[in-house]
Amino acid sequence: MDLKNVIINILKDEVVPAMGCTEPVALSFACGKAKENFNSKQIDEIKILVSPNIYKNGLGVGIPNTDEVGLDIAGALGIAIGNGNKGLQILEDVTRKKVEIAHDILKNITFNIDIKDTMKKIYIEVNIMGKENKVKLIIEDKHSNVVYIEKNDEIILEKQLSCDCKGNDEIDFLMKQKIEDMIKEIEKIDSKKIEFLLDGIKMNEEIANEGLAKKHGIGVGFRTKRLIEGGILSDDILNNSMMLTAAGADARMSGVNMPVMSSNGSGNNGLTAILPILAYIQKHPQSNQNSIKALAISHIINCYIKSYIGRLSALCGCAVAAGTGASAAITWIMDGSYNQINGAIKNMIANISGMICDGAKPSCALKVSTSASVAIQSALLAINDDITFDKNGIIENSTEQTIKNLGIISKEGMDKTDRSILDIMKNMD
Repeated sequence: MDLKNVIINILKDEVVPAMGCTEPVALSFACGKAKENFNSKQIDEIKILVSPNIYKNGLGVGIPNTDEVGLDIAGALGIAIGNGNKGLQILEDVTRKKVEIAHDILKNITFNIDIKDTMKKIYIEVNIMGKENKVKLIIEDKHSNVVYIEKNDEIILEKQLSCDCKGNDEIDFLMKQKIEDMIKEIEKIDSKKIEFLLDGIKMNEEIANEGLAKKHGIGVGFRTKRLIEGGILSDDILNNSMMLTAAGADARMSGVNMPVMSSNGSGNNGLTAILPILAYIQKHPQSNQNSIKALAISHIINCYIKSYIGRLSALCGCAVAAGTGASAAITWIMDGSYNQINGAIKNMIANISGMICDGAKPSCALKVSTSASVAIQSALLAINDDITFDKNGIIENSTEQTIKNLGIISKEGMDKTDRSILDIMKNMD
């Protein structure tokens, strides 16, 4: 495989607009697609199974165009919309009438969501049953990746991921590369081929501005802006990075009806991969070419790290993956050497590698604000050759092995932690 083309393909596949928090939106999409195939008015029962991580990330987050939270309303809205044409932007089609239909579905039809006993991080199974038809639809591994559709015991679609998924082959190839080599290839790419990345700055800045103009959620970005305006906090890159990224998460986690540019299956990862770079560019303007290349570096490193820790995990991907990508990109913008870029990554992992993911919710704004500020701090330290020592904790000589160590902690060491987090959340009064 050619590394340059792999990077371009991954960026096109993994950096896409999304409306609402990705996990409940994925459920809405699955339900809409299942209803589209059901093709009958009378529904007697809807049974949904989701992986523990989908369940965890869907419990407490706001649903766009409603004042509600959770997977039940997300699934019912997907049924009410009745198709999956818009993919992960399906909730753009939510109207007051659709919300009323969704409530009728929850009230009058047997509707059940439960946790699937699976090791997969992303798994959604929708079963719709009626007198005339029954449909089963499964999503696996990626939020919009429909792998199985069955109608009335006839298989309509069956995809074998291990054999047929080109994207997985490219991700596997990427995981074998060095960070330095990936950045060198990004530097060679014709900017016009990945110019769409600039749309992410515009899109994510717009939702951040919404979070700055009006208090959403707990108002982390909103309050930070006012503390800067009041002279309590300084108007510097670090605080602006915190402010912008938190404001975007404030608005998104509260269900504001605005899309974000996601990264590697997560809207909050998209906010964290992009907005710290915007904060730097606002203070130190860059050419479009530099901005595009920086965004590419941020997204591809986010993808690289999440390939090791998992698309969903017990670790906060915004912090340890997207924030790290942003830090590396900012170091690159500052003309950092490849060693200094690697140093920024090591600084990030040495600092916030232990941040847990306890589901998608309004307080995620606090975590992304921390990640965004540490991204700036790590870059500023690395550009001055202030880099964490090798063989300290999980930090190794190579950045690649350090990231692999992070993956071991996430997938092996924190499996019980993930289950404990879910048990706590399920048993809250």
